[in-house]
Amino acid sequence: MTDSSGPKTARPTKPLDFSTFLISLGTSAMIQLGDAPDPTSGGMLRPDPEGARQTIELLALLETKTKGNLDDAEQELLAKLLADLRVRIVQLPNTL
Repeated sequence: MTDSSGPKTARPTKPLDFSTFLISLGTSAMIQLGDAPDPTSGGMLRPDPEGARQTIELLALLETKTKGNLDDAEQELLAKLLADLRVRIVQLPNTL
């Protein structure tokens, strides 16, 4: 039996750019902090402070290594992501 719905077509995807990459890392950190749902299951995961710290450190490394090479929007996005995530990580309870 054949599928009468016709050939499946892939959704057009937006090309990956640096801002999209930063947002992806920021979203990962938010999931690790327990502030965003897991995109796979839709459920909230137990916070992973160590994973969140590593992701934040990775963003900080990118900030250092790309200094002077980003446009204003990219630089502002990276600075805001880091500031927000750094504030959030210190708010995690020590009991985790």
